[in-house]
Amino acid sequence: MFYQNHINIDSLKAAQDSLRTIAEKSNSLNTVTFDLSKIGNDEIILTVLGYGIVFLALLILYLFFANLTKLINITRKKRLKAAGKESSDKDELPISGETTAAISLALALQFQEAHDFENTVITIKKVQSAYSPWNSKLYGLRQNPKY
Repeated sequence: MFYQNHINIDSLKAAQDSLRTIAEKSNSLNTVTFDLSKIGNDEIILTVLGYGIVFLALLILYLFFANLTKLINITRKKRLKAAGKESSDKDELPISGETTAAISLALALQFQEAHDFENTVITIKKVQSAYSPWNSKLYGLRQNPKY
């Protein structure tokens, strides 16, 4: 009897300790504070370094995409010179914008027209399956009892 009471008292104490711990944790979670004195030099260095890397990567991407057309024109001029053809001194392509737009419109209309006459034959095949009482609807119907 003493042993059984001792186990009950121990389990009650353990349950009370668990509840007390949960109550303390829930109270500490509800009171979130921000203390500037806990921020050290390592955290500041890590933050500045992280933001610096991100902005440096964005700057490099911006410079790359801003100068991409110049790079393409330089390589195009080198290829034309190697082939023995003279290139114009302008940085622009020798084809005007109106001509490019007309060619683009003609290609778009051509590719759109190819999809107008598609074969739309639908075939339905009836599949015969063997009889099985598992798929029989007859056994699923309710029959009212006769009085």
